[in-house]
Amino acid sequence: MTQEETLTIRAMCDAFGVTARALRFYESKELLAPIRIGQKRLYTRRDRARLKLILRGKRFGFSLEEIRQLLDLHNPADPQNTQMREAARLGRQHLAEMIEQRETLTQAIDDLQQQLDWAEEQLSAVGKTEAA
Repeated sequence: MTQEETLTIRAMCDAFGVTARALRFYESKELLAPIRIGQKRLYTRRDRARLKLILRGKRFGFSLEEIRQLLDLHNPADPQNTQMREAARLGRQHLAEMIEQRETLTQAIDDLQQQLDWAEEQLSAVGKTEAA
């Protein structure tokens, strides 16, 4: 493996917009496995691909355990695409949860707006009475 194929921890941080602490955390959770040379960590293409999936999974609301399980399913020789099927199943589940959360939030926003409109009407009426 050539030096161009690996990235240092600083280069990984810059490339993905994450902190060194986050990379070390993902390593401690066995999500990443960089090459260790003394205290130096070198990240391969595989690590970069895994980090991209980790960050995407987090954005979609997957737990780190779910992400780890999906990463562990990766097998290029798998004709059944087990990893992709499981990712799709989890994705559908999280999408349904996110839609439900959005609906709940939309209702809460509407309710709060109604309360604020009512309060402003009341305050306006009180202000007109005091001015008279």
